[in-house]
Amino acid sequence: MFNDCKKYKGKLFIVEGCDGSGKSTQLYLLKRYLEDKGYPVYYTEWNSSEVVKKATKTAKKKNLLTPTTFCLIHASDFADRYEKQILPHLRAGYIVLADRYIYTAWARDVARGVDLEWVKTIYNFAIKPTAAFYFKAPLEISISRILNGRAQLKFYEAGMDLKLSNDIEESFKIFQGLVKKQYDLMSKKEELIVIDATLKIESQQKIMREYVDEFLKDYKIPDYLRIISEDNVI
Repeated sequence: MFNDCKKYKGKLFIVEGCDGSGKSTQLYLLKRYLEDKGYPVYYTEWNSSEVVKKATKTAKKKNLLTPTTFCLIHASDFADRYEKQILPHLRAGYIVLADRYIYTAWARDVARGVDLEWVKTIYNFAIKPTAAFYFKAPLEISISRILNGRAQLKFYEAGMDLKLSNDIEESFKIFQGLVKKQYDLMSKKEELIVIDATLKIESQQKIMREYVDEFLKDYKIPDYLRIISEDNVI
């Protein structure tokens, strides 16, 4: 179903994982590493489209989203970000780093009861990333990190729309378990690179960099981006 990423000048590396898996920290460290090496890097994150953000915020605030509309509104957000941010930078030859990609939608939407094949069809315009990293952590560790770091859980974040439990923390635990199950299932089918998120931060980053360095062996910085990449070197 995927389009081929190889036809573009750039490379696309993405990170996936349950909330609290540490994936965002690892992607930030990778960003600094690549910039220090002189690569032109573009960073993008999930649910960040300016076009869709206002509608999403309003719908979430009023608890208006069903599993299907939740799926479609995030698909709209991704499509806008993909067309305006990801694809243009890949065409230009950037190393694009994405904090969450279509696999986030697959995992969360299916956890909400939406048909997987239907969800995949919605996202079939997206290219297959150069490499997709899945930071896998035991559920109790991920949940502990989130609960200790958040003053308050959000309604949809905790899966309260699914009526899994009247207690928001318990609902969050159940919902995250459903999401993790989907990630574990797709990790083999979609050839995600699984990294043990219980390892030390430095160890995880070392593994990630080794993979990325290998994927960048055939990459050449376009001449028109050399000035930009050189400006990023510290």
